[in-house]
Amino acid sequence: MNRTHDPELKSWVESANDLATDFPIQNLPFGIFKRKNSNESPRGGVAIGDQILDLASVGLQTGPNLNRLAAAGLPAWSSLRAVLSKGLSDEKQKKRFSKFLLPQKRAELFLPVAIGDYSDFYTGIYHAQNAGRLFRPDNPLLPNYHWVPIGYHGRASSVVISGTPVARPMGQTKGPDAPAPSFGPSKRLDFELELGFVIGPGNPLGKPVPIARALDHVFGVTLFNDWSARDIQAWEYQPLGPFLGKSFASTLSPWIVTLEALEPFRCAAFARSGDQPAPLPYLTEESDQKNGNYDIQLEVHLRTRKMPRPHRLSRSNFRYSYWTPAQIVTHQASNGCNLQPGDLLGSGTISGPTPDALGALLEMTQGGKNPVSLPNGETRAFLEDGDEVILRGRCERAGYRAIGFGAAAGLVKSAP
Repeated sequence: MNRTHDPELKSWVESANDLATDFPIQNLPFGIFKRKNSNESPRGGVAIGDQILDLASVGLQTGPNLNRLAAAGLPAWSSLRAVLSKGLSDEKQKKRFSKFLLPQKRAELFLPVAIGDYSDFYTGIYHAQNAGRLFRPDNPLLPNYHWVPIGYHGRASSVVISGTPVARPMGQTKGPDAPAPSFGPSKRLDFELELGFVIGPGNPLGKPVPIARALDHVFGVTLFNDWSARDIQAWEYQPLGPFLGKSFASTLSPWIVTLEALEPFRCAAFARSGDQPAPLPYLTEESDQKNGNYDIQLEVHLRTRKMPRPHRLSRSNFRYSYWTPAQIVTHQASNGCNLQPGDLLGSGTISGPTPDALGALLEMTQGGKNPVSLPNGETRAFLEDGDEVILRGRCERAGYRAIGFGAAAGLVKSAP
């Protein structure tokens, strides 16, 4: 850690000193923005309090995405963070930088990177156990779960920025007693509480990434909602895995929180029980086991047409991830797969061990059998049209300034 993490550091942007903000000067996440209702070109910025600082303030012209910055690597990111931290904390530089500020409420936000490829993992062991029990009560986890960071290759083109409406997908479904499938709108639409890891520098095709260097390839972290049509998914996923039940939309938050900002919130890897095997050597590195995970609080909130004030459905934590970020990056590239700047790796649903820490309605309702009761008397087995799902994330630790991720929000529209 360095001066940018100093909990006593203040900004001349007053809103950044509010203890409730997600974006104090100790955070400085990157995104892409432009002024609302303008003909401006989207460009790179940094969230600071309730403002956005244009990266043009430090002479950086990003264009409509952050891929070039992502490709620049850790030394460049760290140098940029140091310059921004000094500029936003030094009163002598207020005059220079203040003309590059724009209130967030006056900005339109975009996907922060052009996503070339997207993989979604299955790192939340409690989610894997809960979902598995619905289909295999006696054997919820398949034999490979403790050995392999399970994942599937997703559809990058349907990853959308927070605030984009999500149309209920159409697809084939088949009831257990139906003689044939039917085609129509999904009746079991669900959310998934996840993080997304944005790749920075890539690796050449055919050259794996060693675990000791894996985090050098991670630009930063976002919130991620991998929407799921459970009924479409159940009918189509065997034998080749997720397909149309997943590819209709996945919501990404607009701000990329760098690993340097998250440094104070590192924690040990998930503690495996005695009957669970140690990872294979290519997935094992001592410092990663001791300090390779992150203590990130994650929440799901739901707003309905009849309940305009969001209600918190769940609160979990990324420390429940069975695999660390370094392990999923290493495994993704272990066969020689070439990662590229802007690629996205989803964590999979991160549920905790208690009923109030579940990351999907599939788990909360036991597959729809026990609907969730909302404060206004409504119930939900799965999502209805007009529902808005809002994911939030925050890091807090004694002796350090709390930082947040903003929000990943999506409103469900009726099927086209």
